[in-house]
Amino acid sequence: MKFEEFRLTEPVVRAVLAEGYTRPTPIQAKAIPHVMQGRDVLGCAQTGTGKTAAFALPILHRLSHGRPRTPHGRPIRALILAPTRELAAQIGDSFHAYGRHTPLRSAVIFGGVSQHPQTRALREGVDILVATPGRLLDLMEQGFVDLRAVESLVLDEADRMLDMGFIRDIRKIVAQVPARRQTLLFSATMPADIRALADTILHEPVFVQAAAVSSTAETIQQAVYFVEKRQKPAMLAHLLRTSAIKRALVFTRTKHGADVVARHLSRAGIRAEAIHGNKSQNARVRAITQFKSDRPPVLVATDIAARGLDIDEISHVINYDLPNVPETYVHRIGRTGRAGASGRAMSFCDSSERPFLRDIERLIARTIHVIRPDGDLALPPAPRPEAAENPPCQRQDSTSPRQPGVGYRLRGRPRSRRLAVR
Repeated sequence: MKFEEFRLTEPVVRAVLAEGYTRPTPIQAKAIPHVMQGRDVLGCAQTGTGKTAAFALPILHRLSHGRPRTPHGRPIRALILAPTRELAAQIGDSFHAYGRHTPLRSAVIFGGVSQHPQTRALREGVDILVATPGRLLDLMEQGFVDLRAVESLVLDEADRMLDMGFIRDIRKIVAQVPARRQTLLFSATMPADIRALADTILHEPVFVQAAAVSSTAETIQQAVYFVEKRQKPAMLAHLLRTSAIKRALVFTRTKHGADVVARHLSRAGIRAEAIHGNKSQNARVRAITQFKSDRPPVLVATDIAARGLDIDEISHVINYDLPNVPETYVHRIGRTGRAGASGRAMSFCDSSERPFLRDIERLIARTIHVIRPDGDLALPPAPRPEAAENPPCQRQDSTSPRQPGVGYRLRGRPRSRRLAVR
């Protein structure tokens, strides 16, 4: 089907088509009709399946047909909660892009930066507010935010918000939103605590899901190098110099490790930046902006980038440190091999990480190709992707492969080089 078949308002469809998208992804095809009807939705989907557009497009459609601005101001009519400032910023960019032909205003608020530009936007009035829970509660207590007119409430990456300890904040925020509202909850996993939360804030929800969990995209060529920890810096520099790398995302287990690896690469003459939770917001935004423009072509990150960041045209993902949670491996390598394009995932495995590798192979149900450090560095060819139906979210603690973002692009249209928001 095509986006026009949803009967979204013309300005919204025009914005989507201008982005180069023609067909919706599975989660969009399943969720958009229900959201347009005003139903509550419980979605099992992760970043990369197109879930942001699955709620952003119908919300823009519904608000465009709703009540106009009153003489008393512009009340907040849609509230989207996100666990991290990076994801909140990207969701805000998404609403701006898809709503640019509508009169609706949106704003993003998160911590780690001055609140003054955010409070100024709130005073001027916004229809759609994207926020992280902590900063939102802070501004609510200061009297800058009034949620009494909210019509649509969205909790994105709810499982991660619970993991980060936001459950009390979420309940405080929900208590300030009208009981008569539409609520959408999206989560990559469906553990018992997410189900319990959904039971308390959703009303007769429709359940939608996207993509197989605990599997990796067939377009990603995977390989592992058995290399001891002390040899990893030299191996990484060698791969970055000899492989046809356009844009590489390198994962480390710790913040300190990310800084060390970035400094090592810089000393080796390879342009690299590090991004992690200890970096200031301005430094993180600057690093992401430079990375998406290939300056530098290498971003070294902790798992803060494994969920939430969505950057087009990453040719390689390198696991400098293997994750000790196998689902994290799927999240990490899902940064590449998107929208039918091929991608490469390279992992370093030292002797202490062998158990992690076994857990990963058990989860993805395949043996990862082994390349000896002194052998051929070429990866095996990727298998041809085949269309398949998306099975249900069977595991409660696993993840799914990356899918195209807002929708499937029309073949031949140029790909955007900006930081795409899903």
